[in-house]
Amino acid sequence: MALVGTGELVASARVAGDGVAAFNVITLEHAEAIAAGAEAAARPAILQISENAVRFHGGRLAPLAAAAAAVARASSAPLALHLDHVESGELLRAAHPAGFGSVMFDASRLPYAENVKATAEAVRWGHERGLWIEAELGRVGGKEGGPPQDAHAPGVRTDPAEAAAYVAETGVDALAVAVGSSHAMTDRTAALDHGLIARLREAVPVPLVLHGSSGVPDEQIRRAVAAGMVKINVGTALNTAFTGEVRAHLAEHAAVVDPRKYLRPAREAMARTVAHFLSLLHAPA
Repeated sequence: MALVGTGELVASARVAGDGVAAFNVITLEHAEAIAAGAEAAARPAILQISENAVRFHGGRLAPLAAAAAAVARASSAPLALHLDHVESGELLRAAHPAGFGSVMFDASRLPYAENVKATAEAVRWGHERGLWIEAELGRVGGKEGGPPQDAHAPGVRTDPAEAAAYVAETGVDALAVAVGSSHAMTDRTAALDHGLIARLREAVPVPLVLHGSSGVPDEQIRRAVAAGMVKINVGTALNTAFTGEVRAHLAEHAAVVDPRKYLRPAREAMARTVAHFLSLLHAPA
């Protein structure tokens, strides 16, 4: 199947009252697992590659992007390719040549005025090339290289009035907001502010994005989608499933040296995790 645009998947989910999940790709096995999970769930999904993943691969975007795109095209599920948490202008400019149809440009570490300026420039550049652009307002903690941050601390969460002004000033196509989740959580104990999600949905004309969804319990994710969240980002949950299976296999088979022996069950565990998250996002008929 041909790659589908992230914007198309998000728009369709929004109209249907559904969510669409975006899963982080670090290795080829991640991409294969996302495709397999989407096929098992009979749901669309987004394969997203973060700037941190690109850095892990020596700063080379093209090889991982080409592999993820090839997996997506070979899948029977509708899949999109998205470049996530981009802070580097150089990486932003590499997105379109590498086959991405969408980018999350992340200037959220900057003061508000600087965030607006940088994001508006990224949006202007991206739209000229047909890119769908997501941005972030508020402070979703847990990012690599960032300071420790309490998701419930005063001033962390996204203000609806400021979010409306930000969208108008930048022209972004979707907005990631801080509503109580945090990146890189390995336990699912996040408590979302569903009232704030509803107020943001009323104030902001573009789709809302929930980052750090790995740490959000199932019922909270369902409620978040019902309240107005559309794009649901999941990363750490896949890594938890992957690493757990590798540990278990090597503990039971200490003499194994062929990585295929433990990568297969690890990939299957990630696929089950993908299918589970996708099952949470479909509004009941």
